[in-house]
Amino acid sequence: MKNTLKFYKDFPKEGIMFVDIIPFLQDKKIFAQLTDELGKIVTAPNIAAPEARGFLFTAPLLISKPEVENIIPIRKSGKLPFAEGDLQEISIMKEYGADHLYYRLSDIAAGKAEDGKIHISIIDDVLATGGTAEGIAESLQGRKIMKDGVECEVVINEFIFLVTLDELNGAERLEKIAPVKSLIHL
Repeated sequence: MKNTLKFYKDFPKEGIMFVDIIPFLQDKKIFAQLTDELGKIVTAPNIAAPEARGFLFTAPLLISKPEVENIIPIRKSGKLPFAEGDLQEISIMKEYGADHLYYRLSDIAAGKAEDGKIHISIIDDVLATGGTAEGIAESLQGRKIMKDGVECEVVINEFIFLVTLDELNGAERLEKIAPVKSLIHL
């Protein structure tokens, strides 16, 4: 799978080596293998997936892994319609600057809860510095969600990435919150 990746120097800005995972979507056999490998390591029935590439690789798990029951989309501004009080903002620090993402409490409540807990795996394409995943986890971890009249606590089971850029030490940052798993290390 590592040989499928493409790399772009100085994108989106100078000094960044962009890892392009889109070639995984251009080879049915590789995509099936990737989906299968993700399914083997995900442990939570609920997946938080940042746009847009996180969606591409987590949605197939709803079909291929029966234990996965819910995808919680993490979106950029203006992408999620919402009811009053439903939309939550996440402030993140990426390797190329500050940003904001959003999710809906109702999307978490739509998921599976067990024993008063809503277990979530955070799945994304590339782990660089870990700022996006850390911001998502800090916003979700310990949050109280009403589900079927019962207050449930969100628990982050793990972070899962297609690719980890080891030299940027993002995993060290995230392991303070939950275990980090990756299919490819660069």
